[in-house]
Amino acid sequence: MNIGEAAEATGVTAKMIRHYEQIGLIRAAGRTGSGYRVYGPKDLSTLSFIRRARDLGFSIAQIRDLLTLWQDRARASSDVKRIASEHIDEMRAKMQLLQEMVHTLEHLSAHCHGDDRPDCPILEQLASGKSEEGCC
Repeated sequence: MNIGEAAEATGVTAKMIRHYEQIGLIRAAGRTGSGYRVYGPKDLSTLSFIRRARDLGFSIAQIRDLLTLWQDRARASSDVKRIASEHIDEMRAKMQLLQEMVHTLEHLSAHCHGDDRPDCPILEQLASGKSEEGCC
């Protein structure tokens, strides 16, 4: 299967497949006599694994670790769970930050008249250089 077919089958773009190969996340593809990349079932499984992991927001480093564990039949599931738990903690921290940002923007937006006047608390807060904590 060529790179375009592999991309279509896995949902990973050809550009990203090349990138993953370049950074060593996937093994170098076999080549035809004319130099085209060739992908087999194992390659497709790996690309699909990467796609699902990216969809869940895992970083490249985390995916690298997960791939290593996936390929190690003697792995301890606790190692996999640790990576997932750390990722959950990271996502929760990001969610908290996003919630704080939403609160700040809601506060600023509620105090913006949104009319023809030039006064705008949103722009004033952005220009002040002060953290969002002080504004709300």
